[in-house]
Amino acid sequence: MAQALVYDERFTPPHGPLDLELRYFRDTDGREVDFVITERGRPVKMVECKLTESRLDRSLRYLKRRYPDADAWQLSATGDRDYLAPEGIRVCPAPTLLKSLI
Repeated sequence: MAQALVYDERFTPPHGPLDLELRYFRDTDGREVDFVITERGRPVKMVECKLTESRLDRSLRYLKRRYPDADAWQLSATGDRDYLAPEGIRVCPAPTLLKSLI
């Protein structure tokens, strides 16, 4: 999944090659987000992965507030709900995002 995320961001027209990095976010307060794609050090896409449907992740909400222009996704491996949370975070089954990458 990580390679697909970076490949999608790096080669999606009309951008062409970009200066992107795939990172894991964790701060001193214990907030964590599984995947953060940065361009020149700023988040452009954030993805939190969950096994089952769950409440909106507090760490992902925190990062979305700090970087409102970045795409934010909370994926579940077994869920079927698909919606855009008021915070601007897309909550959906993992295949929804993965299908958009191919």
